[in-house]
Amino acid sequence: MLLFPIAAFCHPHSFIAMKTELIGKDNQLTAMKAVWTMDEITSADLLYDAGNARPDDVVWKKLAAQVMANVLGQHYFTELWQGKKRVKFLNLPQTYSLSRKGNKAVLTFLVPLGEPQPLSGKRYRLLTFDPSYFVDMHYDNLQDVTMDATVAAQCQLQLTTPKPDVSLQQYALSLDKADAPAEDRDLGRQFAQQAELICH
Repeated sequence: MLLFPIAAFCHPHSFIAMKTELIGKDNQLTAMKAVWTMDEITSADLLYDAGNARPDDVVWKKLAAQVMANVLGQHYFTELWQGKKRVKFLNLPQTYSLSRKGNKAVLTFLVPLGEPQPLSGKRYRLLTFDPSYFVDMHYDNLQDVTMDATVAAQCQLQLTTPKPDVSLQQYALSLDKADAPAEDRDLGRQFAQQAELICH
């Protein structure tokens, strides 16, 4: 409990374990594949609605569309930066699906970049977070961020987990579900892990 004071009490309220694959073609970064595994409590309503439906049942497609609409409403909860320039995404995922893994719901989708981005000699920063920090979105370890063969041929990855100061942790802890953090605190970003893609 002492190691995880925020998670142990009231804030955040949902947890998503992420996996991301960076995808390239012709020496350019073109897309990202995301796999988000939701905690049991967050998953409960979705899995209840799915019932005992088979994986190919239309109910999964309907639920996936509902969840994906929320994700798109927040620009995939994701930012990709090259220097001070934010890379744009297409607001229409090429593929997406929702499935069950035990008592957890798993959302899988492909994020296409608005335009392919050059890899040679570039550095990119990737952050995925809920601005309010009501949802803790995290990678368990660096192995959860991967590259396809094109990207891996000339790039390497680093993953940084922030260490917010005690006052910020206490502020996050003080918020109840009905509260909204002040916009100027940019709370979710301050707890967000950062994956850095460094290419030669």
